[in-house]
Amino acid sequence: MSAKPCIALIAHDQKKNDMADFARHHQVALSRFRIVATGTTGGRVQDACPGLEVTRLKSGPLGGDQQIGAMIATGEVDMLVFFIDPLSALPHDVDVKALTRLATVYDIPMALNRATAEKLIDFQKD
Repeated sequence: MSAKPCIALIAHDQKKNDMADFARHHQVALSRFRIVATGTTGGRVQDACPGLEVTRLKSGPLGGDQQIGAMIATGEVDMLVFFIDPLSALPHDVDVKALTRLATVYDIPMALNRATAEKLIDFQKD
């Protein structure tokens, strides 16, 4: 197990550009984490930040959200950044709710939008 804390990154389709921009802007801070991400989001982060090592899991609708949920339940994820799109219908909405519930149950910091993610990352710099 790595000594680095683990951050999970997930973004809905309409928020993937925002996540890539967030990662690019905070690449130095993110380099202090072990990063796991759902498939497409992880690919976008890797493209935006070639120096970051990202462990890509399955796409969210294909089980990636559940993989990250399991990692939260086993204590492997220390922080969740999940850029949700509240204006789009989500066929896997139950998975999204389960993931945010697990983050709450296991009391890990969770950002569901960029403003909160900025605060969490800034806090980690101190």
